[in-house]
Amino acid sequence: MPDESVGVLPVRIAGGLPETAMYRMFWESLPMKKIGCCGAAVAGFLIMGTMAVAADEAEIGRNVSVELNAVKASEAGCMLSFVVINGHESQIDKAVYETVLFDSGGQVDRLTLFDFGVLPPGRPRVRQFTVPGMACEGLGQILINGAHSCESEGLAGDACEAGLELRSRVNIEVMG
Repeated sequence: MPDESVGVLPVRIAGGLPETAMYRMFWESLPMKKIGCCGAAVAGFLIMGTMAVAADEAEIGRNVSVELNAVKASEAGCMLSFVVINGHESQIDKAVYETVLFDSGGQVDRLTLFDFGVLPPGRPRVRQFTVPGMACEGLGQILINGAHSCESEGLAGDACEAGLELRSRVNIEVMG
């Protein structure tokens, strides 16, 4: 039946809803309509970008990710900078990893503990450790031997080790 108040017939649109004068008034009142196609495209990219960020967060996984990000010589020794991300849904209150440092010849130089402290869920944290008496040029590999301590309410006891993801941005291999 025609909508005689505005002189148009209802028309079916893609979603199957009838387009009426009321529908058109609603559509024309939307800010997207007023800013045109470029604004709509920008809004679409923003929405897709938000979805991509959410997807990246979802792809972190239910594990801990440890990246050797930088190595810098200091007077005290070799300073190692790590970026660590707790991909679990709960905070890790304490994460301490038994770490083995190998020299450039592949021999064990020392066994030590790196205390990464509190790791909030889904947020990157930088942790730095200075290895006393070691020249950075002499460091060849780092082995994360396992979690010495992993404390968290609501997570399994192996939360710090299960699926541990290791990588390096420098020329020192990190393995586990």
